[in-house]
This record gives sequence, C-alpha cells and structure tokens, in this order.
Amino acid sequence: MKFKLLNNEGQKTYAVVLDSGDSVMDCLNEFAKSQQLHAAAFTAIGAFSEATVGFFNFSKKDYTKISVPQQTEVLTMTGDISLYKNTPKIHAHVVLGKEDGATVGGHLIKAIAHPTLEIILTEAPAWLEREMDEESGIPLIAIEP
Repeated sequence: MKFKLLNNEGQKTYAVVLDSGDSVMDCLNEFAKSQQLHAAAFTAIGAFSEATVGFFNFSKKDYTKISVPQQTEVLTMTGDISLYKNTPKIHAHVVLGKEDGATVGGHLIKAIAHPTLEIILTEAPAWLEREMDEESGIPLIAIEP
C-alpha cells in the first residue's frame, strides 16, 4: 500500500493505492489508524483476485456471505470511515464485474487487490461515531441533534 496526501487545505484528500496481493480491508484499517481518521468518505476502482461480499439478513441480524472466488473488476466501491468503540470502522459497498459481464455486489467483507485498487479518500472535518442499534444489530452512525 502506498498513499499520498493530495490536499491539506480544509479537508484532507488522499490517494491510496493498493498493490497486488494486498488485503483491502486490512489496508484501509491500517491507513485509518495511521492517519488517525475519525470521519472520512472514499471511492475506489481497480480489480480483485477474490472477494467476499455480504447481504444483510435482518431476521438473523447477520450477513449472508457471497463468495466471489475469481478475478473481478471493481466497477464501483464506496464507503465511509467512522469510529466505533474508539476504533476506526470501515463500511464499504462494492459492485464487481465478472468476465462474462455479470455483476455481483454488496457489503464488502474481504477482498484481495489484483493488480491494484485506487482509492480517493476525503477526511471529514468532524468526528463520526457509531453506536449499536439493538433493533438491527448493526453499529450505525449516531447523529446527535
């Protein structure tokens, strides 16, 4: 993983580039911790050698995992970084394109970049914190009035 600060006026903007074989979620977590991010949004494009995405099943309060054990193009990846229990929490969704043009998407659980993933990340000027929502069983961003 490599990164470069592109803008430091007001909101910081970074380019984060993952190398082939990098674990996407591990790299994002490492980056968020190293830069002490408390709130950020990102988009990305590139490709994965494999991935696992999820579809949230409300009756089980858990993700149904969808394995994608093949090379895919990252047609879109978007997400945010917030704090949950004082630790950065990555929340990302992806749409992946398969060789035959079919797509699969959902909540990004894990993925391996191949040959690269190019992320543009913008830090927000305020903290975002998550609190456990008992009804859904998901830590949701808490917006105080």
